Amino acid sequence: MSLTIAQDAEAPDRRQRWLSLLAKASSTRLEALWNGIGPVPSYSMLRRPEIGLVMVQGRISGSGDPFCAGEMTVTRAAVRLASGQIGIGYVGGRKPRQAEIVAAIDALGHLPEWQETIETKIVAPLATEADGRHRLVAAKAAATKVDFFTVAREAGT
Repeated sequence: MSLTIAQDAEAPDRRQRWLSLLAKASSTRLEALWNGIGPVPSYSMLRRPEIGLVMVQGRISGSGDPFCAGEMTVTRAAVRLASGQIGIGYVGGRKPRQAEIVAAIDALGHLPEWQETIETKIVAPLATEADGRHRLVAAKAAATKVDFFTVAREAGT
């Protein structure tokens, strides 16, 4: 019984991690991974993909006062599996198919028998690729780093 409780406690963190990776993935890569998992349960659209704008808010120095950075185009969708589970998908840009796939994966993630498949065949490859991109950006930034130093002069010289 404690195993079930532990899995339930991890579910919100897992779902948040999955939705974040799925939303940031390239639409062609996500489509390829989605097609690679085989037959999936049927689902119906609760909310067809819709394109709209959201206000993006930033913070000064990452933790200071908030400010409005501008608007961003997003696409959202919601699906319901035949078994009743509901999934949502939000992605940046005008990508209706990607929003639908994210919503379908989110709905499947509510089914214990699909969680391992989604983790190993979709989320893990996307996480590895995202980590690689992050390391590449960090390496490029490190290559341009300049260290400044000062030479202190003695008072009598």
